[in-house]
Amino acid sequence: MFFVLSISVTAVPEVAASENGGHKAENRQQKRLQAHKPSDKSEDTAQQRLRLILPEATEISSPEGDFGIRTIKGNDRLLGYMFETINVANIPAYSGKPINMQVILSPEAVILDAWLLEHHEPILLVGIPEQKLVDFGVAYQGIRADQRVVVGSTNDENAVTVDAITGATVTVMVVNEIIMKATHTVAASLGLVEAQLSQKQKPANILPEVYSNAGWQQLTGDGSIRRMHLLRSQVDESFRGTDAEQVEKATADQLNDTFIDLYVAYLNAPTIGRNLLGDSQYRFLMEELKPGEHAIAVLANGMFSFKGSGYVRGGIFDRIQLRQFGDVISFRDLDQQRLYDVMADGAPEFKEKSLFIIRDKSHFDPGTDWTFELLVRRQTGPVDGVFTSFELGYQLPQTYFERPALTAEELAAIEEANRPLWLNIWYQKNFQIGVLITALGVLLVILFLQDYFTSKPAFLHWLRRGYLLFTVFFIGWYCLGQLSVVNVLTFVHSLMQGFRWELFLSDPVIFILWAFTAATILLWGRGVFCGWLCPFGALQELINEAARKLKIRQYELPFAVHERLWAVKYIILLGLFGLSLESLSTAERYAEVEPFKTAIMLKFSREWGFVFYAVLLLVINIFTRKVYCRYICPLGAALAIPSKARLFDWLKRRKECGQPCQLCANECEIQAIHPDGHINHNECHYCLDCQMTYHNDHKCPPLVAKRKKQQRNKPVPQRIPVVQMDPQN
Repeated sequence: MFFVLSISVTAVPEVAASENGGHKAENRQQKRLQAHKPSDKSEDTAQQRLRLILPEATEISSPEGDFGIRTIKGNDRLLGYMFETINVANIPAYSGKPINMQVILSPEAVILDAWLLEHHEPILLVGIPEQKLVDFGVAYQGIRADQRVVVGSTNDENAVTVDAITGATVTVMVVNEIIMKATHTVAASLGLVEAQLSQKQKPANILPEVYSNAGWQQLTGDGSIRRMHLLRSQVDESFRGTDAEQVEKATADQLNDTFIDLYVAYLNAPTIGRNLLGDSQYRFLMEELKPGEHAIAVLANGMFSFKGSGYVRGGIFDRIQLRQFGDVISFRDLDQQRLYDVMADGAPEFKEKSLFIIRDKSHFDPGTDWTFELLVRRQTGPVDGVFTSFELGYQLPQTYFERPALTAEELAAIEEANRPLWLNIWYQKNFQIGVLITALGVLLVILFLQDYFTSKPAFLHWLRRGYLLFTVFFIGWYCLGQLSVVNVLTFVHSLMQGFRWELFLSDPVIFILWAFTAATILLWGRGVFCGWLCPFGALQELINEAARKLKIRQYELPFAVHERLWAVKYIILLGLFGLSLESLSTAERYAEVEPFKTAIMLKFSREWGFVFYAVLLLVINIFTRKVYCRYICPLGAALAIPSKARLFDWLKRRKECGQPCQLCANECEIQAIHPDGHINHNECHYCLDCQMTYHNDHKCPPLVAKRKKQQRNKPVPQRIPVVQMDPQN
């Protein structure tokens, strides 16, 4: 069995943490992991998925580190890492609660599996099959942690696009954010990818014209050549606490002996390469290198050889490697050339001198920091050993290279990648947003100029029918913009548990509709939404309108019974609210009293029980207009409560309304007008039928009487008799 340790070599001595500080950090880590301790069910799921994805796995560690990362091995070989996203990216989804995924990541930073462990999404609890979200996560297999994944379309040609789940677009966009953010964070913490994914730049170009004569001292002084000087005592210290602690341990008088004195330099830059190699050898090297290839020099003295025994056996340099962007760059015999001499003035003599070629497949960027790693192994048995690594950071001086400017398309892609999730959703739904805002503007014109429109009843009837069709087909079935009592419960819980704008901004259509509804409640009451913007309500009204055209008999309850039934929807609302205090998920299930998901969100594509319930309500609506809205709808009840605070009363009435005139009360198709003539704004759907009657002097009895009286009092014009004259007279 092999163990790997990693030691960083820097210019600043490492300061050991105090014992007390170490305990505090450990306690913080334990608390964080305990907060999201996996249940027995999720633990069983983890093991089952692991056996399916990596059947060769024989060992899995306990959760480690701040992110609870578990290491997976098979026959002492590293196979990958496993973690739960809730420990890394605790992002709330549409329900206000996070979705937890289990991700298995390969050592090459490739997602092997992304499996759904837990969610509280209402549309998936009682609507869309959960398997669709499971399949959505599994589709991430094969995607690298440093790739950009976009749900839907994007202008970034390098991004991976995935299809959304119809009816759950916001949920899957949050899942995408959770998987990729958590995976990239974990991969970066493990050194598998670079930390700043979205800010990756184009590879730097070496400036061939930049050259100055420089000696060894100048090149080492400005960082062109980096040094790693290890003493035997430092190496012994790195193996302390391992099985190899006593192997090849230095004696007391050997502690300050040099283990290795190693230098590394990047050779493509003329000032470095020409001064170290000489003009001729540098020219030959540059001619030999293919586009995208780079060369480094490794020079060393001391008792330890950086070439290693693997180079002798199989052409592999097993003691050195480079690391950049989390990728490891190894070298074989074909990548190495012997360096016969160092030409820089003042350079010391070296026992070992080699030149290594970094091939184009490594995608090496000379302008970005990279690390040289020296691996030291101590044998603890016939086949067992312990490794430790020492790292030397390298940054090419800025004067030697330039970085190409990003194109407009690349800048746009970076800007898109850096946007918040909710803002990307708004950009992707710009067409829906534009049409919806225009339609809401038209509705405002109708409401503010209602006196003008109600004076033209024929035109307003057709205008209203067209708007209801728009509400059903565009707002409802296309944009899925059906408000629900679940939104109300989620909003109340967010106020109690910590309000976050991002949660509500994640669905722009729902957000705009809620903002508009809140504003119109203050001005007109709940009726504007219920009568104009509710897709299920509009669907009911259109069906009932067609039934009336077909002369289907209509039935109305006596007003006393009708008035008592108003209370039912408030009782349902109170019940759902009480359930939500105990469990929001339970309340969301019982909120299926709303047929909205079946009829609007899923377009009747659902289990027969839900479809039967929704169709039954629509069939009843054929004979009695909007029964569900009047007596059952908890959303209507929730909107009626703040309607008490409306600022204006723009539905006009006359003193004759109710006593003796009952025309509007009898014509109101949802019975929102009391027998005494006043309008109950808690029940009114703002169809404006009563206002059309109010302005119609051929229908409104007081206006009819006034018109007839005016006609009776109008003076009758006197007729002048016509007498035929004799032309001879």
